[in-house]
Amino acid sequence: MINSRWDSLYLRNIIQAPLMKIRDYWNKIYAQKNDNEVSWYQSNPETSVALVQKYTNNKTGNIIDIGSGNSEFSKSLFALGYKSLSMLDISEEAIERSRAKLMKCRGIHDFYTTNILDFKTSSKYNIWHDRAVFHYLINADDILKYVSIASKAIEKNGYLIISTYSLSEPEKCNGLSVNRYSAKLLSEIFQKNFDLVESFEENHNTPMNTKQNFVWTVFRTK
Repeated sequence: MINSRWDSLYLRNIIQAPLMKIRDYWNKIYAQKNDNEVSWYQSNPETSVALVQKYTNNKTGNIIDIGSGNSEFSKSLFALGYKSLSMLDISEEAIERSRAKLMKCRGIHDFYTTNILDFKTSSKYNIWHDRAVFHYLINADDILKYVSIASKAIEKNGYLIISTYSLSEPEKCNGLSVNRYSAKLLSEIFQKNFDLVESFEENHNTPMNTKQNFVWTVFRTK
């Protein structure tokens, strides 16, 4: 189990909606809203792209975007010459939106419609990118399962890039409960299999002209 020092953070006895209802929830959002009508959208995901460029110049290495949604991330990477990209999201509507954006991109791209906690793959990834999925995991078992899945899927000397709500943000995001983090807390969770190599906080300016503070962390496999 996670160190008891952090039990008060993780074991909050919060029960999210059943998986099917959560999938329906996200499908409804993606079916009804355009890109610039959701708070997480970035027309230019410059931080995500900059971190990939900083930590790998291998443009044929496997990169996966966890919670790809309506992101411009993969499209931006293809434009820079990265050729092997995977997109994962719980929502079928989100995955179809990703497919549409990448139709003209030449390269290898795989699409996974699944809960990250059910993700099974034989692939190894050079970069694992997660902007705002991990903080939706509430209980300790789910957090540990995520850590296990990521640890097995990232290749030796590969990188785990995670961005979550910072400690200054509310306990809910898009109507669902979330955990808020600092770099120290994230490092405690991933320390068994990863070394923290970089962390910083950044304000995300939403399409609604509000600000959300995120903590970014980059880990390298041990």
